[in-house]
Amino acid sequence: MRFNHAITMSRFSFPATFTPDESDGGFVVTFRDLPEAITQGDSMEQALAEAADCLEEAIAARIDDQLDIPNPSSPEGGDYLVPVPIQTALKAALYLAMCETGTHHL
Repeated sequence: MRFNHAITMSRFSFPATFTPDESDGGFVVTFRDLPEAITQGDSMEQALAEAADCLEEAIAARIDDQLDIPNPSSPEGGDYLVPVPIQTALKAALYLAMCETGTHHL
């Protein structure tokens, strides 16, 4: 099985919304396609790093729990597109391929 890097990465790059936290400062990060994925950071740089880690954990948890991994929605105004690390994208692609063939319960 061969994976196209560009297709694999675009399939596992999700739009994130960065909302300024008025009371504590920093940013709260949410992913509309993965409602369980919520994180925060004290700066935009830290929020971006936390978003990538949070997204990776959400995808890994869905694989572990044998749940669906949704297709990412299109980014909306102000969204940042956050990719999962390539190794997680490849695991998720393999998981989805196994689900399609009915072999994910091995």
